[in-house]
Amino acid sequence: MGISRDSRHKHYKTGGRSNASIKKRKYEMGRPATLCKLGAKRVRPVRCRGGNRKYRALRLDSGNYAWGSENVTKKVRLLDVVYNASSNELVRTKTLLKNTIIQIDAQPFKQWYLKKFGVDLSKKGKKGAKQEEAAEEQEKKSRHVVFKQKARASKQKLDPVLEEQFQSGRLLACIASRPGQCGRCDGYILEGEELVFYKRKLEKKKKA
Repeated sequence: MGISRDSRHKHYKTGGRSNASIKKRKYEMGRPATLCKLGAKRVRPVRCRGGNRKYRALRLDSGNYAWGSENVTKKVRLLDVVYNASSNELVRTKTLLKNTIIQIDAQPFKQWYLKKFGVDLSKKGKKGAKQEEAAEEQEKKSRHVVFKQKARASKQKLDPVLEEQFQSGRLLACIASRPGQCGRCDGYILEGEELVFYKRKLEKKKKA
């Protein structure tokens, strides 16, 4: 018996059954779920109705992630699956689904931030400032670029929770695409209230 997406086999609200007047139809066909895992990229094309194509991602290890408040997107490595609202089993098996919370590599965003604002997010405090100055001397930026970066940095305010994550080198992100349908694992970095919400969830999970 194939997977069917019809509703003729269902009970009425009152509990009665309808007579199966017609057999299963090709246009009601469903396919088994292919749960995408974390690993070296492996994508398979699937022919669909009307000659269209779906791309089944079986394994993925990278994707495009947007940093919404800074309006920048970078291709990053996926490091780990940390939370899934529907099941902890999906976290244990490192399954990539839409709306799964994962950890991504912060390096591409750090490099972009350093280039734009002249601030290294992997360093913190006064020591970091001294090291920045030393790095500036090594890089030999023009005065124009230095002043431009300082002007940008003076207006810039970074969320302390996000800054803490940058220092650890891992950012929490949410998958927004559907890997089993489009063969890609894209999403966005968690910020603000959403980040606080999921951090609280993860701490609760650790204690349990």
